[in-house]
Amino acid sequence: QVPLSESGGGSAQAGGSLNLSCTSSGFSYPISCMAWFRQAPGKEREGVASVDKDGSTSYADSVKGRFTISRDQNNLSLEMNSLMPEDSAMYYCAAELFRTCSYGSGWRTRAHEMTWGKGTQVTVSS
Repeated sequence: QVPLSESGGGSAQAGGSLNLSCTSSGFSYPISCMAWFRQAPGKEREGVASVDKDGSTSYADSVKGRFTISRDQNNLSLEMNSLMPEDSAMYYCAAELFRTCSYGSGWRTRAHEMTWGKGTQVTVSS
């Protein structure tokens, strides 16, 4: 297991920005796939963005052009711009040690196999 710890959540006005961070500890070699998920009350979990250790990224259509995922070794970031109220959710960092994000049917289908952080709340007001 790779302990993951998210930070940077909080409140923002619509149109504003927030930056989320996720730090990992316990491994000295690169985690293969890292990703952000989110879940709002009463809604299904959504895979927001992912990044492989080679830098390949993918984004949900709902955040393309507004969010940017990046990583520095095994630390993960999510820059969120042009925030909308529908971005309000608990945001979770997730990691898969050995398989790439694109492996098989993709990282979103393997959420239950990934290691998760405890989450950080993002609230966007209109």
